[in-house]
Amino acid sequence: MTTELRRLRNYINGEFRDAADGRTIDVINPATGEVYATSPLSGQADVDAAMEAAAAAFPAWRDSTPAERQKVLLKIADAFEERAEDLIAAEVENTGKPVALTASEEIPPMVDQIRFFAGAARLLEGRSAGEYMEGLTSIVRREPVGVCAQVAPWNYPMMMAVWKFAPALAAGNTVVLKPSDTTPASTVLMAEIIGQIVPKGVFNVVCGDRDTGRAMVEHPTPAMASITGSVRAGMQVAESAAKDVKRVHLELGGKAPVVVFEDTDIEKAVEDISMAGFFNAGQDCTAATRVLVHESIHDEFVSALAKAAAATKTGQPDDEDVLYGPLNNANQLKQVSGFIDRLPAHAKVEAGGQRVGDKGYFYAPTVVSGLKQDDEIIQNEVFGPVITVQSFTDEAQALEYANGVEYALASSVWTKDHARAMRMSKALDFGCVWINTHIPLVAEMPHGGFKKSGYGKDLSGYGFEDYTRIKHVMTSLG
Repeated sequence: MTTELRRLRNYINGEFRDAADGRTIDVINPATGEVYATSPLSGQADVDAAMEAAAAAFPAWRDSTPAERQKVLLKIADAFEERAEDLIAAEVENTGKPVALTASEEIPPMVDQIRFFAGAARLLEGRSAGEYMEGLTSIVRREPVGVCAQVAPWNYPMMMAVWKFAPALAAGNTVVLKPSDTTPASTVLMAEIIGQIVPKGVFNVVCGDRDTGRAMVEHPTPAMASITGSVRAGMQVAESAAKDVKRVHLELGGKAPVVVFEDTDIEKAVEDISMAGFFNAGQDCTAATRVLVHESIHDEFVSALAKAAAATKTGQPDDEDVLYGPLNNANQLKQVSGFIDRLPAHAKVEAGGQRVGDKGYFYAPTVVSGLKQDDEIIQNEVFGPVITVQSFTDEAQALEYANGVEYALASSVWTKDHARAMRMSKALDFGCVWINTHIPLVAEMPHGGFKKSGYGKDLSGYGFEDYTRIKHVMTSLG
């Protein structure tokens, strides 16, 4: 008996469409390794159509009042709550994530973030008008930038789509959004929901691969390109966008240092750090993956962390006892396995280090100790359920190791010494520093990195401002 595959489609100008040339991509459920749907492999004609629709819809959406845009976003948030079970089901097929955790850890913050930006829509203000030259009054206007080309990743397909479209729409922009080729299902469902609320052309979804994303970024219509993805992808986007001076928003990789001092409550720190390192199979740019521990507690900490890893469970989405599901795709499983296979002789695998089962892309929670600062696994993003541990002697060495990578997205410090925590938070060269915690995010606070982790902010008023441009208007009083 042959099961008919689900057929996903692009959403352009208020209607669902196949790719113009009929090409498709197989979509695989990573929990089973089996194909469950086909998705359009969109080409230039599809990108052209979406950009044309977004450009045509922009003037009316731009000229809508902030109150009108707020009302639309609040309706979207309500609709997401009403369709939560459908969104969860689509996301679970996309990613293999645990059903219970997807329901509790993704839907509520997504809805909250949309509502936050609904409120931000009514804060499009400049500085107060004033006379900075005799006889002349200056006014600052904040305006939407125009059509936004947005590319979302596969680790949090639903939530990253929200982080992109919500501030863009709130500010009065129109959107062409491309989900990852491995996780299009929940984004296509979002288009179905949003399409019943916004005017046609305001929100468009184009499915496809890297070439599709490249065509979007290189297209002359968008005023801004936004991507969450790898450093390599971000560099390619920035290079392409530079050709016609597009605005660029990049949220790229991470290699978060977790600095644990000798006065830390080891039991509590291990519990929180293991959760923050293994959640979502470590497929999180802010994951607690690179632990630096003071030499006086190193051995005790490693032993406790290895026990926590051994007690952490991965498995099928409907198993309520699992913390995380599979890696997203076969290439990612190969990448994570490769890091472990290539470990230097001085490294020691304290827990895990192997694939789990032969169905789907599951990988065991893994802890590796004995590493040096220049080791590959320290310097490069693994993006899997792997926590490395290094030892440091003092605060200066901890900072040297923590800052000694090309990534600069997130970090954390674990200590009871307030002054030391403040010194570290100042000196750590990362877009976020958590103290005695790791990974919580709120809509009101910015998320974004430095160095090769990119630039621009998601969430918060800063993220909202990224989707606006500033105009100076001066008028004579004479």
